[in-house]
Amino acid sequence: MSKPFELPEEMTIYSALETRDALLAWVTEQSAKSVKVVEISAALVSEIDGSGLQLLASLAHMDQPWRLVDPSDALLDAGKTLGLGDWLNEQIAIA
Repeated sequence: MSKPFELPEEMTIYSALETRDALLAWVTEQSAKSVKVVEISAALVSEIDGSGLQLLASLAHMDQPWRLVDPSDALLDAGKTLGLGDWLNEQIAIA
């Protein structure tokens, strides 16, 4: 298994484009290495808005399977507030 992609502390409209570009480049790299399931760590996320959650939701349309590891309380709380709590829980990797 490869090292997880680390989401930044701030996942807001101000950082969404940069985060998306870095994440997509990393996923492409992992796919080229034939990684079956990529892991995305949200341990550092301390600020997230609808744009950050939208970025995560857009991952559902990737051909590459993924799972969320170490979700921060900020991410889980924001997801619950916007009605995505159950969906986020489905994405979380159980160790």
